[in-house]
Amino acid sequence: MGRHIMKRASVGGSTRVDAVRTIHDRYWARELRSAVLCGVLLFGALVLLDWGLVRFTAVRAGWWAVLAVLLLIILTPPRVSAADGGLDARGLVTHRRVRTDRLVTVRMSEGVSQRVILTDTSGGRLMLDLRVLIANPLLWHQLDQGARRSLERGTLRCGMPVLERLGRRIDGELCRAVLRASSMG
Repeated sequence: MGRHIMKRASVGGSTRVDAVRTIHDRYWARELRSAVLCGVLLFGALVLLDWGLVRFTAVRAGWWAVLAVLLLIILTPPRVSAADGGLDARGLVTHRRVRTDRLVTVRMSEGVSQRVILTDTSGGRLMLDLRVLIANPLLWHQLDQGARRSLERGTLRCGMPVLERLGRRIDGELCRAVLRASSMG
C-alpha cells in the first residue's frame, strides 16, 4: 500500500498538506514474481530437455525464449490501484480506469473465475478479479465509498444488490482471516 503526500502552496503564502492516498494491490508483486518464475522455469526445462536430447541449437533456444516470454505476458496480472475516486488496472499493454464516484453499473460475471465488471458515466469499463478485492480490503473500501457516492448522485442504475453481496462476502473473508490469525478459528 503506497501513500503519497503532496504539499501545495496557496496564494497567500501559507502551505497546507493534502493527503493523496494511492492504494495498490498488496499481492501484485508476489504474483508478478510467480509469473516470472514460471517463464524462467519453462525456458530452463525446455533448454535442458533439448540439451539432453542433443537437439539444442540457437534457433530452438530462441523459440523457447519466445514461448517463455509469451507465458510471462499471459500470466502477468494487471496492477490494480485506487486513488482520487477511481480504480485503475494497468496491464503490460493496457490501462483501464473507472471513476467509482460516477458508476453506472456493477455486475458479476459468472463462470470459473468471477469478475466484477464496473462501468462509469464516461464509458470506462473495468473487469476486476474478485480475489483482488477480497485480498485487499482497502481497495474494496474505496470501491464501496465511490459506489455509495454514485448512488447518492443517482448515476448508479443497477448493481447495488451485487455490491451488498460482495460486501458481505469480503467482510466474512476478513473475519475468518482475523480468527485464523488469532488462532481462534
